[in-house]
Amino acid sequence: MYESHPSGSRSQPYDLDIQPLTGLPTGLQTILNRPDCTLPSLLARADGRWQPEGCSWFCTVGPAYTQPQAQRHTEYHYQWADIQVMLCGAEVIYAGTQSLARAGDEERKPDLFIAADSRHSVAITLRLGDFVVFYPEEPHQALCTLDEAMRVRKAVFKVPAMFLTA
Repeated sequence: MYESHPSGSRSQPYDLDIQPLTGLPTGLQTILNRPDCTLPSLLARADGRWQPEGCSWFCTVGPAYTQPQAQRHTEYHYQWADIQVMLCGAEVIYAGTQSLARAGDEERKPDLFIAADSRHSVAITLRLGDFVVFYPEEPHQALCTLDEAMRVRKAVFKVPAMFLTA
């Protein structure tokens, strides 16, 4: 949907079928241009973690449930970028361009930090085929309800930071 840039600027909304127009780093375009990463391929993919042989990135496809914003956590990563693609349903993701990282933030999993502060400057709506990229340290609060809580299905790519300069 919106591509988030480290400089703090935001691009126009895009969907996965026209992503070459977004100006993504070459490394991310290489991933999204793969035949097994097209929207029809992602829609057909079984739920679960998928990592193509020889690749350092991986993708998790599966269902989740949206909740009111007050019930959702804000997260960030240092070593990974996220590409989040909506496959079914709709969500709002609240995000910011400034790091919220603070000493003492909970590291729930390796490189998954939960921010105590949740100030966001952007609200992004994802619907079928829309995607957003979150660069390292960019806070994002995903799976927030649009109109009402719903079951959604997403593909979330975890991409090592080295792909951002490739």
